[in-house]
Order: sequence, then C-alpha cells, then structure tokens
Amino acid sequence: MDIDFKEYQLSCELRGHEDDVRGICVCDNVGIVTSSRDKSVRFWSLDPSDRRKYLSSKILFGHTSFVGPLTWISPNEEFPEGGIVSGGMDTMVLVWDLRTGEKVRTLKGHQLQVTGVALDNEDIVSSSVDCTLRRWKNGQQVESWEAHNAPIQAVTRLPSGELVSGSSDTTLKLWRGKTCAHTFVGHTDTVRGLAAMPGVGILSASHDCTIRLWALTGQVLMEMVGHTAIVYSVDYHASGLIVSGSEDRFAKIWKDGVCVQSIEHPGCVWDAKFLESGDILTACSDGVIRIWTLEPDKVADPLELDAYASELSSYKNSRKRVGGLKLEDLPGLEALQIPGSNDGQTKIVREGDNGVAYSWNMKEQKWDKIGEVVDGPDDGMNRPVLDGSQYDYVFDVDIGDGEPIRKLPYNRSDNPYDAADKWLLKENLPLSYRQQIVEFILQNTGQRDFNLNPSFRDPYTGSSAYVPGEPSRTSAMSAKPTFKHIPKKGMLVFDAAQFDGILKKITEFNNALLSDSEKKNLSLTELEISRLAAVVKILKDTSHYHSSSFADVDISLLLKLLKTWPLAMIFPVIDVLRMIILHPDGARLLLKHVENENDVLMEMIKKVTTNPAIPANLLTSIRAVSNLFKNSNNHNWLQKNRSEILDAFSSCYSSPNKNLQLSYTTLILNYAVLLIEKKDEEGQSQVLSAALEIAEEEKIEADSKFRALVSIGSLMLEGLVKRIAIDFDVGNIAKIAKASKEMKISEVGADIELLTKQS
Repeated sequence: MDIDFKEYQLSCELRGHEDDVRGICVCDNVGIVTSSRDKSVRFWSLDPSDRRKYLSSKILFGHTSFVGPLTWISPNEEFPEGGIVSGGMDTMVLVWDLRTGEKVRTLKGHQLQVTGVALDNEDIVSSSVDCTLRRWKNGQQVESWEAHNAPIQAVTRLPSGELVSGSSDTTLKLWRGKTCAHTFVGHTDTVRGLAAMPGVGILSASHDCTIRLWALTGQVLMEMVGHTAIVYSVDYHASGLIVSGSEDRFAKIWKDGVCVQSIEHPGCVWDAKFLESGDILTACSDGVIRIWTLEPDKVADPLELDAYASELSSYKNSRKRVGGLKLEDLPGLEALQIPGSNDGQTKIVREGDNGVAYSWNMKEQKWDKIGEVVDGPDDGMNRPVLDGSQYDYVFDVDIGDGEPIRKLPYNRSDNPYDAADKWLLKENLPLSYRQQIVEFILQNTGQRDFNLNPSFRDPYTGSSAYVPGEPSRTSAMSAKPTFKHIPKKGMLVFDAAQFDGILKKITEFNNALLSDSEKKNLSLTELEISRLAAVVKILKDTSHYHSSSFADVDISLLLKLLKTWPLAMIFPVIDVLRMIILHPDGARLLLKHVENENDVLMEMIKKVTTNPAIPANLLTSIRAVSNLFKNSNNHNWLQKNRSEILDAFSSCYSSPNKNLQLSYTTLILNYAVLLIEKKDEEGQSQVLSAALEIAEEEKIEADSKFRALVSIGSLMLEGLVKRIAIDFDVGNIAKIAKASKEMKISEVGADIELLTKQS
C-alpha cells in the first residue's frame, strides 16, 4: 500500500524531570503538563523567543509517590488561567490552580494507585487499581462503583458524553452513568491506554503489543500490529494519524492502520500525545519530553540532531552484547598489539558499534580477523551463564534432605528427557528422579505441549521409563525454583524494651502534670504508679509469661492514660502497651477492650496520626500494632481495620527517621503474610501498592527497602496479585534492586525478577 507521508523529525527536548516522565497533557494552546516518577507535575509554556521550544514555568509538588494520569481544566471562573488534575501512586487525586501553582483540592477515596483521570463536564472521574471508578463534584466524592473485576488502567470521556474504561481483565467498558452499556472483548492482555477518535469510536493500547480501533457497538474496525512490547499509550489527531508509545522504546505513527514511522527513543516511551498543530510529544523513561514535527522550520538544528543520534547510539551500545559480553566492556583495537599465547586463541575487540573476533596465528605471529560477532534476536541480554556457557534457563533445584541447591541448565532447543538424563548423571543423582525433572522443565519453560518421540527408548533401561500422562511412580524429590528470601513466613515483632527508661519517662511526665495547676487532676496517684511498676515487673520476667497474669484494672489504667494525658506525653504509655500485647494474658485482656464498641486501639491510632503527628507517638504505636500480629486472636481485627490502619500510617515511609521507616515496613510485611494466609485479594492489593511505593523511594533505608521487597515477592509468589505487580513495572523495581550493593537487596531483587519471568 502506497501512503503519502512526510516523516517526523526532532524539534526540541524538554529537560527538568529527575526520573521517568510518565504522563503528558496538552492544555489547549496554553502549554503542556507532564508528570513523573520524581513525584512532581510540571507546566511548560511556550518560549516567547523561540516558538519551537517550551519553558518549565511551574513545578507542582504535592504527591508523595510517582505521578501518572493528568487532565486539563480549561480556564473558568474558579480557575481563570486553567487548572490541572493529577493522579498518583499515593492513591490521591489532586486539583491544582495553574495561576498560583497551588494544590486546591485533595480527593481521597481510592484504596490503591490512581491510573486515570478525566473531566465529565464539571465533574472529575478517576480510575484505580482498586477496580473502581469514582466521580467527584466540587471536591466531594458523589459516586463510586466497581467497574471491572481487575485493576482499571485508564478512563476517558467520549465527545458523546459516555465514559470508557480499560482494565487488566483485558476488556474495555462503555458507561452511561453507572450503567455498563457495552463490554469490548478482543485484547488478550491488559488494556493500558485509551483515546477517543471522534465520529468513529475508541482507540485502545494493550499489553498484548497491539492497538485496536473499536466502533462504539464493540466491533473491531482495525488492529495495528508492530510493537514488540507493552503498548502504554495511544492518541489520535484530526489529520487521521495515530501515535502510540511502547516499552519497546518506539513511538509509532500509524495511518490507515499501517505503521508509517517508528521513532526510536533511549528508553521506554510511557506516553505520546498530539499537539493541535500535529506535532507529537513523547514522554520517555530517561526523564526527557521530546517534541517531533513535520514542519521544516521547526526541526532542531543539526547540532541538536547529531546530539540525539549520539545519545541513541550510546544507549544502544550500553545495552548491546556480543558473545554474551557488553559491547562497552570490550577492549579496543589496541588489544591486538598483545601477542596471543597459543595457536587459535580467539579475542573479541570493539570496532565502532560492533564486536569483531580475531584468531591468533602462531606461525605468522599475527591476529587473523574471523568476522563480526552477533548475538541472537534478543541480543543475548538476559541469558544466564553457567560454567562459562549461556543457556535459555538456569534453574535452582532443591533436592531436599539437607543437600545443596543444584543448578540445572536448559536450552529450549534441547530434548527435556536428554537434558534430564545428562544432568542426573552429572550430579550423580538417581535416575528415578527423571520424571520429576522432565515435568519441572516442561512446566517452567512453557513447553507443556511437548510430545515424546514414540521411538524414544531410555538408554539406561531400554524402555520408555516415562510416558507423559501416566501417573507419577516416584515422589522422592520436589524440583522447583528456589528463592533466597521469599516467601516470608511468620510475623516480625518488636520485643526489646528499656523498661527502666520507660518508667522514668512516665514518672517525669507525671511530675510535670503535678506541677501544673490546670493539669494536676490528670496525674497518677501513688497507688497507680505502684500498679504501673508491678506491670513492668511482670513484663520483665519473660520466663514466666506462661503463668503470670494481669488484673483488668492494670489494662484499664493504661487505656485511661492514653485517653486523658496530653498527646506529647503518651508515647511511653504506648510503649508499655506494645509489650503487654506480647504477653498472652495481657493480649487476652486488651482484646476485650478492642472488641467492644469503643475500640481503644483505633482511637489511639487516629489520635497519634492526627497532624501534626509526633514521631515518638508514631514509632511506638506502629510497633504496638505490628506486635498484634503475633497472636492469631488479633488477626480478624487486623484484617477488618486494614485499610484504615495502613492509610493512617502511610506517610511514615517517607519520614527521615530510619526507625520509623523500618517500623512501617515491618507492618507492611506482617500484613502481607497475614493477607496471603487469609486469601484477601483486596487487602493484598493495598499492601502491594504500599510496598511498591516504598521500593520506588530512593532515600529509603536499606533494611526498610529489603522488607518492602520481601513483601512484594511474597505477595507475587503466594498471593493473588502477581499480575497487578507485573502491570505496575515490578520488573524495573527488581532490576534496580538486583543492581544494589546491599547483598540482601540484590538477592531479593533476583527473586522478584525470576518471578516476573515465570509470568
């Protein structure tokens, strides 16, 4: 098909974000808004001195984690210069006044990451991983409904007034109010991006690497195939052109269903949008927004074009591998000045953008050029190495019975039966394990449809020792991938206490109350002080926890202090409560006060997390709640109040206090273990979202990051949210963790990476 098309060229680059640019919104002819993993929203206005370029004129801070979807509020009475709506990983929808650059509304209601925002007349509609769509009017939620049975990834409004949502359940849904008018079925993976095509229908971008154009009746009008990885975004222009952005690093331009241009980027293209002029904006994982144009007078100057070409080349070279080695790590031609040590010795050197192999000619004492070295289609980038050889897979196999972990290499071109036999002989293991090894290989390489050659005969027994479909005759070994740090089993508690210091602080505060005529009535009597001393004595004697007990008045006394003492004085009281929770009888008595109508623990949590929160109160209370996980009698209460508890403490991970960070991530990890056991998918989703938020944070302390990563890995391995984690770029989090200098973070990063590859 001949299509008349003039190619887009780079016009300019907008630099300022410090991490991936995740979203773009075109603000009529006023400017551009972008969002980023760096937690900021930026507004860019046209440079009056150069109509090709934009200047960063406002930086909006308010989100506590990465920001994604954006929408524009055209100038009106409330927002004379326009407004911006943004959604984030922090579950918030924020409304900004562009004139002042200030946040004017915080819309709180979603339980998990906000994935889409759209204007419906004067209302805001938002979508989330929590599977809901929510409608907001004048800053208040007026409607909420579960729109899909899996995370919603996008929402948009059609010119005709209907809403369309796209989901991880692979469908799109057309909404008239809260009524689903039509479900669009056709994609084979998550629907990630949506765009209206006025007068025609709706465009969708999917993890199945395709873009589809749908009529509003649900008929597929066109399927655009060409991307080789997840397609994150799609947009339409009045000229008839379509643009898409993908993890494969390309923005593709489509005309009449045909890809007419592929624009390569030095990283993932998260978003792509058209300006009214037809120019294209792309948001890249390198933190840069780029503008591409068809107009010759707006094309970047030759120096800028050369700089971009060089940037692309450097990026590709940094990823390119030859013979399993990074191109940039290869020596240059100067390495050929060193003579070889034996005839036929080979050496690979870098020549320009290629790796070239040479062989040492002993007779003539020179290096003979063999030729260029190339890897397979995947550039050999992720192929594991064992004993100096690359394989498609290298599995960890746990033999059990105290035996060390064994490495099992396998290539997809291998016969699994031959591979199993060779490996068992090499490892000096019984051939009776053969059936489990073959089944393990087939299961973990996706080759379940492998057919045994009927002429095959076991070389060791002379017959077909294993026939697929027949029942297993041996069960001596469990051959499965082994992970270093996941899944987490059991709960973590804070069981160390400086009791003398706690009592001293309570006495100090009590004396301060006695000396204050207005607060003297709040102080403890001598009898009450002696009761507290007796409580501490019981708590110190851990060897008699099985037989010691408290009086109900002891618990009531502590709870009275929690309610009546000034906020700044209650942290040592909470610390005593934290240790009582670990005592069997203390936990039993406390549960009585928790299960009645006046839930004293929830009252405490609300009290200590009210702004401005006091760090000592947060630290002791979050540790007290973490200790509740030790006793299974508390599990129903913890599950019932999960959302409120996690919301209350959600800001703790970003605290500069490392002890508070660690306490919060301990709470997250305990919740992960509990909700896996309870098979609570909604709860697991919230905990996963919180853990991903922590793992994304660069300034988090190592032990805290480790516990967040263990939570993620455990939820993926044994929970119900693996698909959600993969949808939200957990592979990138694993990759960053794997590169950490902290060994345990690197190891759990490798665990998560292995899980993503088994998806």
